[in-house]
Amino acid sequence: MIFILKLFIIFVKIGLFTIGGGLAMLPLMQQELVAQGLMTVQETIDMVAISHMTPGPFAVNAATFAGMKLYGVIGAAAATLGAVLPSFVICLLIAKQFFKIADNHNVKAALSGIRPVVYALILNGMVTIGGAAIFPNGFTASPDVPVLIIAAAAAALMWKTKFSPILIVLACGVFGAIALR
Repeated sequence: MIFILKLFIIFVKIGLFTIGGGLAMLPLMQQELVAQGLMTVQETIDMVAISHMTPGPFAVNAATFAGMKLYGVIGAAAATLGAVLPSFVICLLIAKQFFKIADNHNVKAALSGIRPVVYALILNGMVTIGGAAIFPNGFTASPDVPVLIIAAAAAALMWKTKFSPILIVLACGVFGAIALR
């Protein structure tokens, strides 16, 4: 039971400081789960992939995946509750007052200061997870060329076309299942 409480507290911390969306939680998850030996980098990559492919918010899916992997259904419930509880409480507290103070100079300044940090958190997660996916044996080793080609093709399709990201994910999944067996 103590492990479930520890997992809940880990995800409360992650949920409390995940400002800017689910991807901003990646560095925190890496620090809390990978650094403590609860998950490997490869498991984190798998979690990110599965969390993006399944319906629902990324943060909830990732917390559920991590909790399930670590401690089963009870772990999934504890991690998910921990991840969403801070946002839920903060939204309840702020929602009623936000529109009254949204035009306040200090509020605008604080939000302007937070925005670059959110971008940095997302970029950090992208470099960490993307790097581990493309360079599975470390950055000094050769890249996994098929994975690099899939990533480049998916990025190009998203940037240059109006293809649905859902279709791109499905197409890359099918391609990977066929070509990377």
